[in-house]
Amino acid sequence: MTNDDAATRALLVRMTYGYMTSQMIRTAVELRVPELLRDGPRGSDELAALTGAHPPSLYRLLRSLAAFGILTEPEPRTFATAPAGALLDSSSPGHLTDIVRLFCGEEFWQSWGRLTHSITTGEAAFDTLHGTDFYSYVARNPHFAQVFRDAMGTNAAFEAPYIVAGYDFSPYGTLVDVGGGDGTLLAAILRETPGQRGVVLETPAMAGQAREQLAGAGLAGRTEVVEGDFFDKVPEGGDGYLLKSVLHNWDDERAVALLRTCREAVGEADRLLVLEPVLPVTARESVCVETAFSDVNMLVLTAGGFERTEEEMRRVFEAAGFELAGISAQIEASDFRVVEGRPVPR
Repeated sequence: MTNDDAATRALLVRMTYGYMTSQMIRTAVELRVPELLRDGPRGSDELAALTGAHPPSLYRLLRSLAAFGILTEPEPRTFATAPAGALLDSSSPGHLTDIVRLFCGEEFWQSWGRLTHSITTGEAAFDTLHGTDFYSYVARNPHFAQVFRDAMGTNAAFEAPYIVAGYDFSPYGTLVDVGGGDGTLLAAILRETPGQRGVVLETPAMAGQAREQLAGAGLAGRTEVVEGDFFDKVPEGGDGYLLKSVLHNWDDERAVALLRTCREAVGEADRLLVLEPVLPVTARESVCVETAFSDVNMLVLTAGGFERTEEEMRRVFEAAGFELAGISAQIEASDFRVVEGRPVPR
C-alpha cells in the first residue's frame, strides 16, 4: 500500500467514524461544556462536578474533543475551547449550538440510521420511524418544534448578512417572505432598504415569533405578519415574493402547487425569488458538500423533497406559470443562489 493509498484509507475511516464525532459534540453541548469554558480553562474534575458527569468518562470525552480540535488541553487534564469549540457556546456570534441540538438529536439521528430504507424505497425514513410526516410531527411535538425553530432562526441570523450583501432586494417596494420563519431574513433586508415594506406569511405557531422579532428590530410599522398556509393562499400586493429554503421541502407536484398559489398573488410586473442551492448537472462540476448533505437529508426527512438543478427548477417554474428569468451568483458563505421567476402573461 502506497502513502497515497494509506491517506485515502485514513480519510475514509474518518468519514466512517463521523457519526461518533457528531455524538461527542452533541454530548458536549448537552452538558454545556463550551459554556462552562467561556471564561477560561477548567480541570476535567471541576467540569465533571459542574455537569454531574462521571469524572473519568468526561475526561475521556474532553480528551477526544481535543484530538478533533474542538478543545485544547493547555495543561494535563485542563481544557479550554479551540475556535471551533467556541462556536458551541450559545453566546458566540454564529454559534452552532441549536444546529447541533437539531441535527444530532434523536429525531434526525434515528432517521438517518434508516437511510438504506429511504434509498431502496424512495420513502422518507422519518415517516416510517415516527408514523407521521415531518411537519405533522413538528406540529404535534412542542419541544421538538422549538428545537427546530431555534435552529432555523440561528441559521437565518448567520446567513442573512451574506444574503443581503449578495443580492439587491431594493427594487421590491413590498417584499413578501413566503414561509419566512421568525422574520430574521426579512428584518435584515428591510434594515438595508429604508422605505421598503415587508410581509411574512407563516403558520399560526410561528407567526408570534415573527411579530416579536420584527417588533424587536424596530420594524413593526413597516411589516405585517399574515397567518396561513402557503398552499392555500399567498398575500397579494407584493412586488417581490421570496421563498427561502421552502421549495426543496417538496416533490415536484407539491412544489408546483405552491408556486401556483404564488402565481395567483403575483402581478405581471412582480418577481418570484427562490433562494436555494442549485445543483450542477453532474458531480464533475463540483457539488457543494453542504448541498450534497441537504439533498440526502431531504430524502430522509421529507416525502419527496430534494435539491434541484437549473433544469429541474425551470420545469416547476414553467408548470406553475413562471419563466426562469435568471440565477444569481452563489451567495458568499452559503450554497444559496437566487433563482428569479417572471410570471408568464395569462
